[in-house]
Amino acid sequence: MKPGATNTNKPSALVLGDGLIAFVKRECPTCELVAPVLADIAASNNLIVFSQDDPTFPETISSVRDDSQLESSFHLDVEIVPTLIRISNGKEVDRTLGWNRDEWQHMTGIDNLGSGLPINQPGCGSLSTGPGIAEELMIRFGKTNFVARSIPLPEYDDDVEACYERGWSDGLPVTPPTPVRVMRMLAGTTRDPQEIIGLVPPKLAPCTVEKIAINAVMAGCRPEYLPVVLAAIEAALIDDFAMHGVLCTTSFAGPMVIVNGPVCQAIGLNSGMNVLGQGTRANSTIGRALQLIIRNIGGGIPGEIDRAMHGNPAKVGLCFAENEEQSCWESLSVERGFAPAVSTVSLWAGEGTQGVSDDLSRDPESLCRSWAASLMTIGHIRRTGRNDVLIVVSPENQRVFCDAGWDKTKLRERLFTLTTRQGRDIISGLDGMAPGIPPGRGAEMIPKFRAEGIHFVHAGGPAGMVSTIIPSWSATGIRGTNLVTVPIKN
Repeated sequence: MKPGATNTNKPSALVLGDGLIAFVKRECPTCELVAPVLADIAASNNLIVFSQDDPTFPETISSVRDDSQLESSFHLDVEIVPTLIRISNGKEVDRTLGWNRDEWQHMTGIDNLGSGLPINQPGCGSLSTGPGIAEELMIRFGKTNFVARSIPLPEYDDDVEACYERGWSDGLPVTPPTPVRVMRMLAGTTRDPQEIIGLVPPKLAPCTVEKIAINAVMAGCRPEYLPVVLAAIEAALIDDFAMHGVLCTTSFAGPMVIVNGPVCQAIGLNSGMNVLGQGTRANSTIGRALQLIIRNIGGGIPGEIDRAMHGNPAKVGLCFAENEEQSCWESLSVERGFAPAVSTVSLWAGEGTQGVSDDLSRDPESLCRSWAASLMTIGHIRRTGRNDVLIVVSPENQRVFCDAGWDKTKLRERLFTLTTRQGRDIISGLDGMAPGIPPGRGAEMIPKFRAEGIHFVHAGGPAGMVSTIIPSWSATGIRGTNLVTVPIKN
């Protein structure tokens, strides 16, 4: 599906007169059981019988309506056959499912109806409830209109290859966004499919919930992931994040999604072993959906507006959850002003991962100094003030700080101090290296980072004195991007 004209050629809702309506199918033993009863009802009531699979069934009724297209079953929300419905003044007033002698006698007013039948017999599933059928019926007979148009393919064309040929892929196979799959994805949110979330750079193209759902299908998301993808887009469109700049820079950066709150467990986001790697569907597809939306809606195509010199694998998509349950620190989202019960998405323009290993430090000062030494190399050992940094702190590393009573604030302040240097040690030309500050600033104390630019997230496997440094991108001489956090709606 791609942007195009609205399909308004939808059948109208079912209109029926007062009386009784029955839904049956031949391949249902209970429907076979009640076939003689339906003839008794028709003799004294205004009865309409719809057959889902055989318009000649039941033979006891002279005129059976063919509902093999399931339009009437859809409009009347039939889930079980047989279903008996009473209509009065054009509205449904009573319904019974399967066969229950007392209920059928009450609805029809026939005291001895079905006296020779069992008192109760459960029905069978309606054909309208089969796998994928509900979405098909919603598309054919419902009120939902896709604004995106369907692109027909020749019968023997490979639909995955067709997506490649049209430039909709990030280099990996995508799931073709058929109407049924998009409809199923939209069930993951109560938001209007035509709600405009914002204008996606670089084209500043209007981005609707429907278009986001299409790309979420392509990325391999499940419907329950859609609210997280929507929040990630909302975060990416915040001016403070500077998505256009993240795209245009020749640096390595790509948007990285960090999720907090109850939604993480609800959808199975990984916050533990291999947290930044492969193997978990939610982690792998949510970040990918964000990148596909930037590409397919906004036009952020590598080699065109995406000018990254090297990029990093996270530009395919990186998403993970913070391990809040086993953390002794407040979570990233709580630190940023949200209640623990609120699920959030934070977006970070990450330049890639840099591991820092220290198997020997068992006190916070030693471990902090190890981290500071590694942090100095970000960008360049003499680079200052142009990168923020996110540290994904492993459980064993966090334990060192928490056992000593260090919270995030104390750790941040100490790292800021340890990464602040005497200007004379990083002046341009020193040791034959051109990078550095002007010689006239040699007497100053020069910080590596902004004081508020050092962030921490607790995640990773339970064993190992290893944490991960993820620098951010910034434009030369100015702040380019900032960490942003938004609540997840629905």
